[in-house]
Amino acid sequence: MSGRIAVVGSNMVDLITYVTRMPDKGETIEAPNFALGCGGKGANQAIAAARLGADVLMVTRVGDDIFADNTIANFKANGIDTRFVRKVPGTPSGVAPIFVEPNGENSILIVKGANAHLSPAAVEEAGEALKGCALILMQLEVPLETIYATVAFGAAHGIPTLLNPAPAVPELDVERLRTLSFLTPNETELAILSGMPVASETEVEAAARSLIAKGVRTVIVTMGARGALLVEEKGATRIAPVRVTPKDTTGAGDAFIGSFAHYYTQSGDIAAALHKAVRYAADSITRNGTQSSYATLAEFEAFCATIDA
Repeated sequence: MSGRIAVVGSNMVDLITYVTRMPDKGETIEAPNFALGCGGKGANQAIAAARLGADVLMVTRVGDDIFADNTIANFKANGIDTRFVRKVPGTPSGVAPIFVEPNGENSILIVKGANAHLSPAAVEEAGEALKGCALILMQLEVPLETIYATVAFGAAHGIPTLLNPAPAVPELDVERLRTLSFLTPNETELAILSGMPVASETEVEAAARSLIAKGVRTVIVTMGARGALLVEEKGATRIAPVRVTPKDTTGAGDAFIGSFAHYYTQSGDIAAALHKAVRYAADSITRNGTQSSYATLAEFEAFCATIDA
């Protein structure tokens, strides 16, 4: 199994502030550092896959502001096909103010901007190119109708689809995801989508199984420092975590998805791809930034050699 990965999803400009602590309401404090970078869950996942050597097609919308050309140039610099990256007149690009605390944990706001204009028509426009892909990735920083249209497109043309339901919204209709190949929530997102508790691994599996009962083929739950849980109708498999000292956890979930997509489309082996994805995400949190923290294939192989020795 091998082929192109498509991302029908978002892009953002990351406005990253490194703080000593979060200010209280009405309080102004000094922050020690700031960084500007390319981000957005869709773009992040595309970059992670491309850095590992994947052939990636991006379907997204940018604004007509000063950020747009930089976003497009960043895609091209990473070898991503930008034929379906379109500017939306009179609209700002999406932005994500991010606040990173000393322990590496982060708080994020998102402003969708042009991402809100990624409509089902964009899927139709890119249809012929999408038909040649081995996997289509999606996230929830774009309109829900576009997600449903992409899932339906994948089903109609026999193309596996993966939805990372982040940021989770209760309005997501799981019934319209019945032909989805992979759903990849974290524990918080799983609780929102299932309406069930997720305090223990047993509860996480039960919540995931409730989504499988609604038609989703495979649920992959990311559990941060506890690794990941693969839940299929035939059983559940826990993917052990990798212990590292975190500097910045921003974008780790996207590193996980992008790397999983790359290794899955190479081998068709879900568990083996997840084993790689846990390691790739762990490596990403040892560096600051979002896309800037994503390793190339050579860098990732060197990291794996140190932890698997």
